[in-house]
Amino acid sequence: MSDNKAGLAEVRSQYEALPYPPRKPSEERQRLLRTWLEDLAMINHYCYAGRQDFRHGFRVLVAGGGTGDASIFLAEQLKDTDAQIVHLDFSGASIAIARERAAIRQLDNITFIRDSLLNLPSLGLGKFDYINCSGVLHHLADPDAGLQALRAVLKEDGALGVMVYATYGRTGVYQMQSLLRLMQQDMHDEADKVAHAKGVLGALPPSNWFKRGEDLHQDHKIGDAGIYDLLLHSQDRAYTVGEVFDWFGQQHGLHLTFSDVQRGRAPYLPHLVASRYKLPGLDAIQAMPMRRQHEIAELLTGEIIMHSFYATASATRTAPYGDASYVPFYYHEPINGDTMAKVFSTNHGKPFVLNHAHSGVSVMVDPGKHGASILRLIDGQRSFGDIFDLMRGFQRAAGQRPLTDAEFFADFRASYEVLNAIERLLLRHRDATPPPAV
Repeated sequence: MSDNKAGLAEVRSQYEALPYPPRKPSEERQRLLRTWLEDLAMINHYCYAGRQDFRHGFRVLVAGGGTGDASIFLAEQLKDTDAQIVHLDFSGASIAIARERAAIRQLDNITFIRDSLLNLPSLGLGKFDYINCSGVLHHLADPDAGLQALRAVLKEDGALGVMVYATYGRTGVYQMQSLLRLMQQDMHDEADKVAHAKGVLGALPPSNWFKRGEDLHQDHKIGDAGIYDLLLHSQDRAYTVGEVFDWFGQQHGLHLTFSDVQRGRAPYLPHLVASRYKLPGLDAIQAMPMRRQHEIAELLTGEIIMHSFYATASATRTAPYGDASYVPFYYHEPINGDTMAKVFSTNHGKPFVLNHAHSGVSVMVDPGKHGASILRLIDGQRSFGDIFDLMRGFQRAAGQRPLTDAEFFADFRASYEVLNAIERLLLRHRDATPPPAV
């Protein structure tokens, strides 16, 4: 790890001078910032087969926690439990901001530690159920050394929530980094570099690749810390989705579930992002292994700028569709059963085009004969078994043959798969207490 530690000095200097992401603690009085992967309902669905209630000694590590977004969000969700949250970062300036944010919210379930994640195996912190490491590994000289350090303190049945940069969506970023590196060879002051970068950004010709894809990036619009982190970082690399599979999957034997902010798995599924463009061969693509589908989607759209994903030791950690003891519930938008039933009955039970603004999905969906009715009965309390029993009651009253659970699941599968892919329909086991709403 000596190369890693040798390369950290400049990175540490950057985050001491420009804590990231830039946050004003006083704003905690007006709003709670949510981080996508750290939503307990999501962690439960994808990492604990929907059976975790987070109330019995749940331990969380936020490795490279910066100014505190993930730590604060997790602490707020877990404040009425005995959960423990460790916020680890090597920047004292960043930790000071995170501490102040926690104090304003009167959160006392966070322990702050100033150190490098590379030292985790020797810090004596014990093992963790969930580790968040967002935007950190790609800034290490040896990212795999960082991953090994994380795994050393992860429980055998624990889960990682990770974000690393994505190669193709950041094409323009790396061209800008190269440009600024050439232009700033004789500059050493961070403030001078940022001022110069601002001037360059304002003078880019329309043909510049960063200019062409500027709408994909926001950091350069949020102040000096954002500009430096995006365009002037001293140690920064990115990965294709295939490289992530090679690293986490093949090299470490972990199972991966990708979920992009606000869009879920949709950006990684060609049939959800390309059906509107009538991409030839979509049916054949849907039959391909999931890794290949993800690789095709990343190259097809060119807009994925970061890979956010859960990594677990087993594929069985995702809540299973097809088990009647699971409770389906709507999430991430203020929607209810009546609203969804209206949408899915638009074409009177025949296939229709679902247009979803937040995820950008526009896809033909077959709602099945009973999809709209099942969606109407989803209230976050009834299990699939409860819903199907009600459906059978309606069928008997109408003189129809009652369907089996398996028949209902088959009829509803297409509707579920689309809504789950965009993270608007999740599952938890009926015996698991729902995470608190915040």
